[in-house]
Amino acid sequence: MPAASIAASMLPDAVDPQQLYRTLFGSYPDAVLVVDTRGRVLLANPAAAEFLRYPLDVLVGLHIEDLVPEGSRARHAAYRAGYNRNPWPRAMGGGGELVARRRDGSEVMVEVALSPLRSAGGPLVVVALRDTASFPRMQVALRRARYSEFVTRLGRAAVDARDPQVLFDQLPGLCAEALHVDVVRVYLLEANRQEFRIAAGVGGVPDEAVGTLVPNRIDTPPGYVVAQGEPVIVEDYKTEQRFAVPAAYLQLGLTSALAVPLSDSGRAIGALSARSREPKRFGIEERRFLESLANLLAARLQRAQSEEALNHAQRMESVGQLTGGIAHDFNNLLTVIQGNLQMLQDLPRLADDEQTQQLMGSAARAARRGAELTGKLLAFSRRQVLQPDAVDVAQLCQSLAEMLRRTVDQRIVIDVEVTGHCPPALADPGQLESALLNIAINARDAMPAGGALRFTASACPMPPSRVRHELDPGAAHAGYVSIAISDSGSGMSDEVRERAFEPFFTTKASGRGTGLGLSTVYGFVTQSNGAITIDSAPGAGTTVTLYLPRVKPAAAAADSARGGAVPTLAGMRVLLVEDDSAVAAVARGFLEGASCQVTEARGADQALHLLRASHGFDLLLSDIALGAGMRGTTLAELAQRLRPGLPVLLMTGYSAELPELMSGQPLPWPVLAKPFSREQLLAMLAQEVA
Repeated sequence: MPAASIAASMLPDAVDPQQLYRTLFGSYPDAVLVVDTRGRVLLANPAAAEFLRYPLDVLVGLHIEDLVPEGSRARHAAYRAGYNRNPWPRAMGGGGELVARRRDGSEVMVEVALSPLRSAGGPLVVVALRDTASFPRMQVALRRARYSEFVTRLGRAAVDARDPQVLFDQLPGLCAEALHVDVVRVYLLEANRQEFRIAAGVGGVPDEAVGTLVPNRIDTPPGYVVAQGEPVIVEDYKTEQRFAVPAAYLQLGLTSALAVPLSDSGRAIGALSARSREPKRFGIEERRFLESLANLLAARLQRAQSEEALNHAQRMESVGQLTGGIAHDFNNLLTVIQGNLQMLQDLPRLADDEQTQQLMGSAARAARRGAELTGKLLAFSRRQVLQPDAVDVAQLCQSLAEMLRRTVDQRIVIDVEVTGHCPPALADPGQLESALLNIAINARDAMPAGGALRFTASACPMPPSRVRHELDPGAAHAGYVSIAISDSGSGMSDEVRERAFEPFFTTKASGRGTGLGLSTVYGFVTQSNGAITIDSAPGAGTTVTLYLPRVKPAAAAADSARGGAVPTLAGMRVLLVEDDSAVAAVARGFLEGASCQVTEARGADQALHLLRASHGFDLLLSDIALGAGMRGTTLAELAQRLRPGLPVLLMTGYSAELPELMSGQPLPWPVLAKPFSREQLLAMLAQEVA
């Protein structure tokens, strides 16, 4: 017996099966059509008429392809023909998705169930349609697909845009469009981490225009998000208790919100927030979407910072290479100019010629200025010759403060605060003094009406994390000494602070600065295996802090024990090795003027020959760069093998001639930087034979 007959036999006698089936067909919630093999709609229930937006009497009689978009009709007809040849039941949810075309021309994605039906009138097909949006899983999938599309669009913009501002311009609008929300804001932490700057946004909110500063406190919406370090969902602002809700939010009718933190290498840098007038608008999919946008934005900001750091490094390296390329020859020329001028000034026949002395004095001053300029460029590019030694930081700061009190505006109050246990720093004493003086002069210029200038110093285990990447990972130190110079002056904007270490960058009036002050300080500190930071804001003054390696206790004790009388140089036998004849002539003149006996060699091979042939030398004085062949350092090593205990003094035009000097590592022999004066040369000779 057919199943329909069995079901009918079980009904009460008062129930008409045909009437029951008609009632079921008419009240079924899904759209149901009965279609013949030619594709004509024979029957349709009210749900189908409502869903497809046709009057019931019009829907019945239509061809089934009339309910499919024109571009899909041929494909649908072919499928229908194949189905008619081999019909089979296909349940709802089995993947039979189709686009249906309504009477008004709108299109909707539908899930289709098919049921073959045989009757006296021939084979028929029952077609059931359901809007896929009514499936919860489909709603989620559609939202995910929609959000993914927007993330992809923003990702393309992030990759293509060279300026991150392009991303700021596009992100809020795309976010608002994707989420159907009213307000989107991007908050970025300022350098002081005390405030957020609204970097971008859509939707008008009083007191939240782009560029506005918002306090970074836990009771502010972005401050709370950053403090939590994870996404925050607000279901209803009216009942929110975790932070203070600005009155403007409620006045605008904003009800719910979602905010996620922006992070860079695990460090919070801001927040991204979306707000809606719809209650409970945000769920897990919206949170994932906003986190994706936040990650894109943070990655682009990180890329922008990396690109800027790379460009900055390339600019610095370009100047350094240019400087290093000319420094050796230029310093040799300056050695010759300065040395000959000094010897001319000492000639007895010119001693009383006032005009000649004035001219030579003017030339000597110009040569010294040239040497200072070259020194600044070498300092910036970390190619200067350093002589690291133990520096009493407290004494140095006090000495500088006393000098500045006598020379700067009396309206500037100068103070020194050095902790009692501040250890000595390992640095070139003269270069450190020059660096601190450079910073103090900048501070003075930032306080034209007076103010406060303070030197502070103390032991420091490690520089701040933001500059640790600048330290040499292979250098082991017993800690650091921090030396800070603070002023109450005009301060710097973010743009100025970021460029402060660039060579030739200056905010001073024309003729009042070369733009090499802070760049030389930067080069000196980094070459000394240290780091430097600037903390500043407009109107809030500036603090420049140097972090230099501290002297190991054993080394400090050894330095304090050194001493002794300075010996005479008369009769000292010096082997002079210099490939530049003009520089050699200057050095010989200085040495013979001090009654030294000088033997010259043009290169390392000749010097070694002389050392093997004679033991009559008290000191080896050699340039490091000796042209083709052996370097001065190799010569010094071989010379001391031949003559153990032979004092050695090396000369150099710039430290890139030797990797050890570039890294700030001490050499076994002292190094005299060119250009040098007679007094500098003789003083170092005296130290070596002491």
